[in-house]
Amino acid sequence: MMNIAIIGVGLIGGSVAMKLKEKKFCDQVFGVDKSDANLTKALQIGFIDQKATLEEALEKCKVIILTAPVDAIITLAPKLLDLVKDQVIIDMGSTKLNILQLISEHPNRGRYVAAHPMAGTEYSGPEAALPNLFKDKMMVYVEAFKSDEDAFELTDSITEQLEMRTSFMTAEEHDTHTAYVSHISHLTSFALALTVLEKEKSQGRIFELAGSGFESTVRLAKSSPDMWTPIFKQNRVNVLEVLEENIKQLQALKDAIQNENYTQLHKLIKKSNKIKRIIK
Repeated sequence: MMNIAIIGVGLIGGSVAMKLKEKKFCDQVFGVDKSDANLTKALQIGFIDQKATLEEALEKCKVIILTAPVDAIITLAPKLLDLVKDQVIIDMGSTKLNILQLISEHPNRGRYVAAHPMAGTEYSGPEAALPNLFKDKMMVYVEAFKSDEDAFELTDSITEQLEMRTSFMTAEEHDTHTAYVSHISHLTSFALALTVLEKEKSQGRIFELAGSGFESTVRLAKSSPDMWTPIFKQNRVNVLEVLEENIKQLQALKDAIQNENYTQLHKLIKKSNKIKRIIK
């Protein structure tokens, strides 16, 4: 039994805390957040036991889990490593390359474990937390070989409690792959929402026709800008690359329709159906 601190008591942090408390993996969970309202709500929900400052969390907890927005993690990580002794810092942010480059030469680098749970919803805040959010999802370990053995093993035991599968990547691989399978999905959803909202100005009844297809496609547009703007900023190069490819594919579909080349349009749609090999 040990104390665990959650830095950022929103969807991811709250879901981690809920599961670990359910499994009785830890003694107490301390919450750290810039928003006192979020901490109060987390206490009311019950997935943290106490509010804490960073200094109190380091003093009282063996494990510090970073689930704040990635721009906050970039600020917090070096500060925490300056103060850490035998504690384990687990970074669960959505981008890795910039932060791991920043701390690469830190003398306490071994106490830091970079891990990204590939799970989430379009909702944010303490109320969004779910105890089974991570079940059967993928936990990506990034540059795990740079973490101390005991730090990694403790992190992996938490991953087991969350009932997740595991994968290992370099920081470059992680940020590239997440741009293609996660970040572009959000950008596309934001763009679709903006498109329809713009049309709504002149055609106010457009949402009367919105069915399940529209809802599932635009669902991610409800995601928090406070979370996603820093992600796009930190993964800018890869995001721009995937956007270029996405625009290229949209242009190909537009050209086929504009030129009334329905044979080509059929081919493009059929080619896209191959995604069924990946998503059942």
